[in-house]
Order: sequence, then C-alpha cells, then structure tokens
Amino acid sequence: MANIIPPPIPSDRSSKPPQGASLTDYVKEAFLFRWNLLFFLGGLAGAAIAPLADVTIPLVFAGELAYLGALTSLPRFRAAIDAKIHSLKGTAAPVTTPAPSLIVMLAGLPAELRRRFEQLHERCVEMRQLAVGVRGASGRDAGSAEEIRTPGLDRLLWLFLRLLISKHALDRFLKTTSVDEIDTRLEQLRKDFTAAQQAGDERIVRSLQDSIASAELRKDNYERSKKNAQFVSIELDRIEGKIQALAEMAVNRQDPDLLSSQVDSAAESMRQTEKAVSELQHLTGLADELQDPPPILDADLRQVLRHDA
Repeated sequence: MANIIPPPIPSDRSSKPPQGASLTDYVKEAFLFRWNLLFFLGGLAGAAIAPLADVTIPLVFAGELAYLGALTSLPRFRAAIDAKIHSLKGTAAPVTTPAPSLIVMLAGLPAELRRRFEQLHERCVEMRQLAVGVRGASGRDAGSAEEIRTPGLDRLLWLFLRLLISKHALDRFLKTTSVDEIDTRLEQLRKDFTAAQQAGDERIVRSLQDSIASAELRKDNYERSKKNAQFVSIELDRIEGKIQALAEMAVNRQDPDLLSSQVDSAAESMRQTEKAVSELQHLTGLADELQDPPPILDADLRQVLRHDA
C-alpha cells in the first residue's frame, strides 16, 4: 500500500518569521526623507535655471541615485525600516478614545502649540513602534516591549502638555500687561505720596500707601511671570530634546529593554519640573485630580489635534 503523506498542518501566523522591508520600501523611505526632498528639489530647480541645464540636471539625478544607493545599503538604515514595516503590519498598540480632560486641554491650546504637541506625540508613537518592531523582528517576545507603552512616555507627554498650557496662560498675561505702564504709575504714586506727606493729609497718605503697595505687587507679579515663562520655555525644549535623543537611540541602539529603562529614567528626572508646574496651577486652572497622566500614547487624538478653533 502506498504511503499516504498527510497534508502539512498550517502554522499560526505568529510562528512565521517576520517579513522585512523590500528594496522599494528602503528607496521610498530614503527618497521621502524631508531633507533629501528639500535638497533634491532645490538642486533640480537650480539646475533648471543654470546656463548648462542639459548638463546640470543629469548631475542632480546622478547625485540623488548615489545618495539612495548609499543610504539603502547601510545596515542600520535597513534595520530601522525593517522595524518600522514590521510594526505597521500588526504590532501597533490598539487606539483608544482620549480622556475628556485630555480633549479639553488640547482644545484650549492655540493651533501653534497644538501642532507642537502633535509633533512630539508622533515622535513618541514612532519610537515605540520602532522598539516593538525591532523586538518582533529579532524574534524576541514582543509582549515585554509593552513596558515602553505608557508609564514613561505618557508621563513625559502629560508634563509637556501641562507646560504648554502654562506657557499659553503666561504668554497671554505678559501680552496684556505693560510693565512700562506699571512703572509710570508707580513713579507718579510715589510723587503724590511725598506731596501728601508734606501737606499733612493723613487720609490721602493712607490711600496712596495702599495704591503704591498694589502697584508694587503688580510689578512683582509681572517679574515672576516673566521668569516663569522663561523657565517653561526652557523645560519644553528640554523634554523635546530628551524625546528626540530617545528616538535616535531607538534607531541606533535597537535595544527595547534599554530604551524602556531610559524612558523611565527621563520621566523620573522631571520630578522637579512636575512640582514647578503644580505651583503654576493657579494660572492654568488645572484641577488637583489631573496630576496623574491619562492614557495619551494610545489615544486617538487626530480630531482634536486638527481642531482649528
């Protein structure tokens, strides 16, 4: 009797080795890199108006082909694109509905500050996808990469958002308050106070004393707000710099475990900033119960971030 060979048992999709990116993906990512597009299109425009356009235009295309060939041949670049493609094929975290407090806070920001938050949010999502994708592409347990999902990055994003709100409130106050007007008013009050003392009218003296105290309080408040605004701007740049460094490390080091620990360390280093932001609460109107970060990284923020009101 002939041996009957049983049909192969279909394996689970998760047991298949992850598929890397194709050459087309490498070339596409290299070409669409924003700086490459800027230089390529700029060079093409310059070559078109040059005296020897028939010579310079081919040279521009030759340079672009050399750039694409060099970049797509780099193992580090190919690994980063592999991770990105792998993450887009199914390892991305599920998207959730944003918390109401998050919607209210983002909607209250002007478009410029909202775009700044959107760019940082996208950088964090990209960084996490790289970490999860690299882990999956290397055959390691993708589940443990979930450590990078929320606690550290959500905390950094939440602090960044609260700083943006503080910046918006401080900028509005500084724009509507004139320190020159306060100084002029204070100088005049002091002159009137001296004249009232010489005239011996105690009622006017007491009234002017109170007015001088109020004017001095306004000036002190202005100076404190100016320093607070400077501090907030520096801290916003610091958080952006930290996340930028972490994102670059995600591409260069490709170690999700190390990246998770670095994210936690960066979030922990912000304790003093969190305390300072809490002290600015009277400017932002944030409630005490909003100190803990809601889920941000997995939230679908597209509608509120595109809001132009």
